[in-house]
Amino acid sequence: MIWVNDILGNRDEQVYQYKFNVMASDIDKIRRDYKSRSLDEADLHNDPIQMFLKWFDEAGQSGSLDVNAMTLATVDESGKPSTRIVLLKGVENDSFVFFTNYLSRKGQNLAANPNVSLCFFWPELERQIRIDGTCSKIASVDSEKYFRSRPYESQIGAWASAQSSIISSRTELENNFKSLMQKYPTPESIPFPEFWGGYKVNPTEIEFWQGRSSRLHDRFLYLKQKNSWTLNRMSP
Repeated sequence: MIWVNDILGNRDEQVYQYKFNVMASDIDKIRRDYKSRSLDEADLHNDPIQMFLKWFDEAGQSGSLDVNAMTLATVDESGKPSTRIVLLKGVENDSFVFFTNYLSRKGQNLAANPNVSLCFFWPELERQIRIDGTCSKIASVDSEKYFRSRPYESQIGAWASAQSSIISSRTELENNFKSLMQKYPTPESIPFPEFWGGYKVNPTEIEFWQGRSSRLHDRFLYLKQKNSWTLNRMSP
């Protein structure tokens, strides 16, 4: 597996601050022209996974904050959509891996409908990648291996939060966290939560978007057909 931390290396984090001198009533006036880069077919790799890793590495080198943050869109059994930001934690066997509570809203959605969409946006590079595909759980042994690599407090946090459930107050959550720290004082004492683990997204299409001037953006779409990919330029 290619882990996100391996890709990023040990570079210092750079925080980019954006200042907008507009009020909510001026939302329609917020715009900027994308002029920094272009994307031509000659720039593309035959394998969209390798192309993703290239862009991911360039985003990391640009100082993009939370470079592995991605929007995850799911739908429930009735077709109602839901989105949230999750963190990419690895790229393995041409699939994209993230971790969560299986009993959370997203976990329940995935149990009902495995079709998902991911979206990365790196404003520093004026780039976006959309990935559509199907989602499934990774092996429990791999989930536990990653769980054990997490900081002690993050391991406790997985137990402390019944993700997506209603709680009475912040105090309830913090008291539960403190109680679990007393119950499991060391990382070695924390049991692996069977309700928590990883998912992998197996892509069926991957689109690379490069912002261009006058909204004439460059878009290229890879479509998977059996074991190969076809590539087409799309109108912006």
